[in-house]
Amino acid sequence: MANHKSALKRIRSSEKKRVINRYQHKTTRNAIKKLRELTDKSEAQAMLPSVISLIDKLAKKNIIHDNKAANLKSGLTRRVSAL
Repeated sequence: MANHKSALKRIRSSEKKRVINRYQHKTTRNAIKKLRELTDKSEAQAMLPSVISLIDKLAKKNIIHDNKAANLKSGLTRRVSAL
């Protein structure tokens, strides 16, 4: 266990951030799965900008790497345009 006040505060704050990051990452993964399952092109095109926005937010906060975000966005865009 930590001995310093600052270390105790760091433990508390990092736990809060971890929970928030996990929630955001899981929400984004679920949105990506839903988008991949869609077969209607108009529905997929309507959903694509919101999913891309979620991915960008994860990359901005360094929850996922920038290149992974780019690969996800590229793959989803290609999938939607191929419908």
